[in-house]
Amino acid sequence: MINRVALALFLFITPAFAHGPAAWIQEGNYKNAVGELCCGERDCVELDSNDVKVTPTGYYIISLKESVPFNEATPSPTGTYWRCAWGGMRKCFFAPPGSV
Repeated sequence: MINRVALALFLFITPAFAHGPAAWIQEGNYKNAVGELCCGERDCVELDSNDVKVTPTGYYIISLKESVPFNEATPSPTGTYWRCAWGGMRKCFFAPPGSV
């Protein structure tokens, strides 16, 4: 009985670690232009490069009809586009280096 209690406590006390394709965002403690954490795996999705167009003022996500100014984009270490949202609002946007 004590072993089960100890195991249950261990599972609840052990910190959760991000895993999956977006784990690097949470592990890197990335923040947006106003200093908010970008979050992680459950909040961030990789975008298809065909869904993002570079415009004179930033990036345009076609499927979402959303513009992201250049100054709100962070270089993506994966070389792909990523968008993080929380509460329906974009928190962070990652773009491949040199995509401008």
